[in-house]
Amino acid sequence: MSLIRIVGLGPGDPDLLTLGSLEALRAVGRAVTLLAPPELVLFLESEGVAILRDRVADQALFVRGSSELIDAFAIRLDGDALGVGILGNPLSDFPGLPVLLRALERRGADCEIVPGMPRATLSAAITMPLVPLPPASAHYTWDNLVEIMARLRRGCPWDREQTHRSLVPYLIEETYELADAIETQSEADLCEELGDLLLQIVFHAQLATERGKFSIADVIDGLSNKMIRRHPHVFGDQAVTSVAEVWANWDQLKAQEPAARTRTSHLDGIPKGLGALQRGQKMQDKAARIGFDWPTIDGIKLKLSEELAELDEARRTGDGQRVREELGDVMFSIVNLARGLGLDAEGALREANEKFYRRFTFMERRAEQSGQVLGDLSLDELEELWQLAKIQAA
Repeated sequence: MSLIRIVGLGPGDPDLLTLGSLEALRAVGRAVTLLAPPELVLFLESEGVAILRDRVADQALFVRGSSELIDAFAIRLDGDALGVGILGNPLSDFPGLPVLLRALERRGADCEIVPGMPRATLSAAITMPLVPLPPASAHYTWDNLVEIMARLRRGCPWDREQTHRSLVPYLIEETYELADAIETQSEADLCEELGDLLLQIVFHAQLATERGKFSIADVIDGLSNKMIRRHPHVFGDQAVTSVAEVWANWDQLKAQEPAARTRTSHLDGIPKGLGALQRGQKMQDKAARIGFDWPTIDGIKLKLSEELAELDEARRTGDGQRVREELGDVMFSIVNLARGLGLDAEGALREANEKFYRRFTFMERRAEQSGQVLGDLSLDELEELWQLAKIQAA
């Protein structure tokens, strides 16, 4: 059975051929290239891809979907794997794709599609390199950003080496930097960090595009469909009167989606990689939506007192594992208290961390100004500095 790999060659410049497309053609070892410029054909040959130049009599008619030419091509298949290189992206720049797929299906051939950069989006890149303008006049579009990412994958050694897994630390780091920008209320930093996070999204989409899995357009389509589907009170004729009704509808609609059908618990679907405070609060939120919740804040505070008493009892026993477990229960109860107060436990703790940082560094500076070191001060002197910091470094 033949394997036919239909591969997008991009706009025609070898520098804009994605690594995924190049790897796909290398893997089959030989290919027919349709309407590819000589420079690109020579580049593929230099990369070890044998180009079969006599398989298609009229490449332009073939691309437009000539049934006669496509049937003749399918009949000549010899059972070995073959690449079919299409200028641009097969999904948008190959009108004859449906005709070819039906012909290959009749011949019993397996078919794979590897997208490339669309010609319409990037046609200017064939004749003019992307040259950044001075910052004051630089105005790039969404298509420019996608092109920049594709070029980075082609031209930058570091970008070429990255995978979905290797990018995870950067994705997490950029997310936290964005949160910092929001909390410091710096509009300039917020704009920049949103861009850094967007780059991570475009990067992951580019990796998937190169391997024919999905593109950034699929990401946008999926997100848009999801938002429309989950908001019938905005995009449909359903009426809601409160946020609680919105949440109820949201949960009901999510339960009908394919991903939810494999879940066995209301708590499934919360990422285990979330910070412990954030994950704990999300689990408590989900449990509360089905009625498993304290009716008042007083009940939560009473539970917190109970957990503190159990922590003291565990300390008296000297059982380290039990102490650890009871401390976890105390922290979980504090998260529940934050939720009951309508607060974000993770955000509240981040703000407390920053407040401690401001006050402690104030103490360090004040001690240094007096020719002292914090570690040499008595507890009373440290307390005096701390009280001063609470006033001047609130």
